[in-house]
Amino acid sequence: MRQRIVTGSLMLVALAVLLFLGGWYFAVGALCAITLCIHEELHALRLRGHHPVGWTSYAALLISAPLMMYFSSVVIIPTLTLMIFMVLLHIMRREEPAPTLMDVMVSALPLLTLVLPGMCLFGILDTPLRRMQAMLLTMVFAIAVGGDTFALFVGTWIGGKKLCPGISPKKTVAGAIGGLLGSMLLSWLVGFVFSHVLPTQAFPPAWANVLVGFVGGVAAQMGDLFASLVKRHCNIKDFGTLFPGHGGMLDRMDSILFSAIIVYSYRVLVMTYIPA
Repeated sequence: MRQRIVTGSLMLVALAVLLFLGGWYFAVGALCAITLCIHEELHALRLRGHHPVGWTSYAALLISAPLMMYFSSVVIIPTLTLMIFMVLLHIMRREEPAPTLMDVMVSALPLLTLVLPGMCLFGILDTPLRRMQAMLLTMVFAIAVGGDTFALFVGTWIGGKKLCPGISPKKTVAGAIGGLLGSMLLSWLVGFVFSHVLPTQAFPPAWANVLVGFVGGVAAQMGDLFASLVKRHCNIKDFGTLFPGHGGMLDRMDSILFSAIIVYSYRVLVMTYIPA
């Protein structure tokens, strides 16, 4: 437990520094983290005996970082479509191992579950208002961390009916509800702090932050459960050993990446209705 706390504290410090710097500093940090996530997911799938095409996911992530930061959502569909076509072409043309539909599916998996959320993180950096960019980036992590923390304590305290026993036997319905409350509370708190630190600036209303906390909290828990499903399929406990007591990078980023999709969607709405 002590090792877990120390590692977690160091990760929070590193995250705080990247959030404070923002811009390309955050983008490079996110690029490195998601690259490791792709490596860990592909490695797990290969251990299970699959033969995914990996280079398409790395290429899509590398291409999307600058494109999303300067052109945002207009590049999402073309980039992912191009890489899906490349996956199909690569697998259908190869001779060994023999092409299979399963290899197409596992090759597309990192594109949809890691690259797409990563693109959303980069897309938040396209926010023209620095204060709004900082608030939304902070909200991504606050929703995920708040949900994980509250789910752990509430689930341990109350126990009760299991949420998805076939995927993650320890998670409970009570913990999931507590996690949603935690995501909503932390999302509201982020908006409250930013609006009071910068009272002359325009920020979204509190009810909107609570709503995105709820939807983002659902997405974050889905990300956590999906990662558990992949690990169960691949017969592994963790995706890696990068962080002592915490597992690999993907073990820490699973809920964050899924919440990033919701917060990026929120960013699109916010910048439509909140003037500069």
